Amino acid sequence: MEECCSTKAKQNHHHDHDHDSHDHDHSHDTGNQSVFKMFLPAIISFGLLLAGIMLDHLIKTDWFTGWIRLVWYLVAYVPVGLPVLKEAWESITHGDVFSEFFLMGIATVGAFAIGEYPEGVAVMLFYSVGEVFQGMAVTRAKSNIKSLLDQRPDEVTVIKDGKPQIVKAENVNVGEIIQLKSGEKLGLDGELLSEIASFNTAALTGESKPDTKMKGDLVLAGMINLNTLSQVKVNAAYKDSKLSRILELVQNATAQKAPTELFIRKFAKIYTPIVVFLAIAITLLPYFFVDEYYFSDWLYRALIFLVISCPCALVISIPLGYFGGIGAGSRNGILFKGSNFLDVLANVQNVVMDKTGTLTEGVFKVQEAVFINDIDKDEILKLVNALESKSSHPVATAIHEYVGEPDHSVDLNDVEEIPGRGLKATIDGKELLVGNLKLMDQFDISYDINTENIIYTLIAIAYDKKFAGYLTIADEIKTDAQSAISKLKNLHVKTTMLSGDKTSVVKHVADQLGILNAYGDLLPEDKVNKVKEIKAKRETVAFVGDGVNDAPVVALSDVGIAMGGLGSDATIETADVVIQDDKPGKIPMAINIGKQTKKIVWQNIMLAFVVKAAVLILGAGGLATMWEAVFADVGVALLAILNAVRIQRMTFTSE
Repeated sequence: MEECCSTKAKQNHHHDHDHDSHDHDHSHDTGNQSVFKMFLPAIISFGLLLAGIMLDHLIKTDWFTGWIRLVWYLVAYVPVGLPVLKEAWESITHGDVFSEFFLMGIATVGAFAIGEYPEGVAVMLFYSVGEVFQGMAVTRAKSNIKSLLDQRPDEVTVIKDGKPQIVKAENVNVGEIIQLKSGEKLGLDGELLSEIASFNTAALTGESKPDTKMKGDLVLAGMINLNTLSQVKVNAAYKDSKLSRILELVQNATAQKAPTELFIRKFAKIYTPIVVFLAIAITLLPYFFVDEYYFSDWLYRALIFLVISCPCALVISIPLGYFGGIGAGSRNGILFKGSNFLDVLANVQNVVMDKTGTLTEGVFKVQEAVFINDIDKDEILKLVNALESKSSHPVATAIHEYVGEPDHSVDLNDVEEIPGRGLKATIDGKELLVGNLKLMDQFDISYDINTENIIYTLIAIAYDKKFAGYLTIADEIKTDAQSAISKLKNLHVKTTMLSGDKTSVVKHVADQLGILNAYGDLLPEDKVNKVKEIKAKRETVAFVGDGVNDAPVVALSDVGIAMGGLGSDATIETADVVIQDDKPGKIPMAINIGKQTKKIVWQNIMLAFVVKAAVLILGAGGLATMWEAVFADVGVALLAILNAVRIQRMTFTSE
């Protein structure tokens, strides 16, 4: 079944790929042609079957009997039956005897053997139509994901010897300069050389608002240049671009199976041979127990039993349900690295969040600078600014913005970053410390500050073993953070905030957002311990952070969610789920997609089992005909597929 569907998917994908290179109308016609081609064998069979049934029951003729009638139905059977019998034979040669092609084959050939020609054709006809629909559904799910993510142009314009040349994107080297016209899509990641440019980043983040980039900013493959002619210096090979890696991740996501999916695969492998042997038993055993034993009657019941028992509804609709969930996520800028993470998120009980960059913008502004009277404030700020230029922390950016361009002539020695505390360096033999009060305590610097009155983040400064003063820095809460927390509460999910920031700031933010459990002044190892405490209560934990500093916590949690997947390579590597546009509102959305996917998968399992069990019992008891059997097999499969595809139609909002 999977083989067949994937073969069809490949064929359809080939058609899809062709469409891209033609204009819209032509591609539409080609699409219609390819769909017609897929249904053609079924249309021929259906026409012949309908004519045969009419000749049997409505227009009674003398000639439509015996071998003519048999040949008529055989001709009707061949277009739909031959491909399935061929698949059955290929499966047997590969060692997979009990495939569902084999089940359908023996059921329909058996129907012909006992003279039930129309039913034999009908079973195969409905099965083939079901197969085409399944193939189309899988292809649609795959092409949805591919078209959403594979936004990479194949060719780019490179400036060589001052002249623009069009070359294949995969042949462009790091360091080369790309020219990007207005409306053109960037093919590789790079650094903007033009003074200013505006980009549409919807392909990457789902965000429709244009993003303005300045000279030196990072621009990524898939972004569309909106106005002026721009130049970009390539800093990553085609295969290493963020978009290539994200695309690879989503395409490989189906390899990470959810437990339900794995169970169904194993179940089908054991279940199919059991069904075949039961069918043989239904045919032969009654001979020993029934007074009037007619072989053809019991063979007919066994064949019905075989048709009903095909596990195709389960085997195809469950992976399709998860695939739909992954597709719904990627359409909304949420990347799931596997269907198993959809399952974990559906059951998550506690979302543990980092503060900076997750719930707040991570863009700090200096609020005030307080120094001891006899200190040369400008001189100290110049030294602090120079030291902060060695750090990539958002606080450094805030200090540069406040003081101005760093003075690189300052002679800094022994620069050291102390995790969770701050920076240390020596200047002309004198020690400079910039960080939190824990850093001051570590180096025995005495200070006289009433921290209770200071809500904002405090950056303490010590120079030459003496406390010099402090800066206060504030971060802005993201616009959708509050609604994200209230949505998580509506989903009955607890929220916890962990931060290395000082407790008063953390409590202040937590109060504004309505988070009950919030802890500040935490080092990376303290965060790990807090998550261990939560897990000790047997709660399923999702951790949301930037995925780089928080790698140990991400590894420890049941599912790691990274904010700003486009911001950092390490994020994409360490997290299980990547939120591409930094919006906290996507956290409840991801959980909701997980819940909806799980719901649909279990609806399909229950539907398949209940209908099949009922018709199996009726079939074994001689009360169900081949037509009920067809509904139980193909009808249930189609209903399950339509249900699975539904998740791609659902609208999930983060507002």
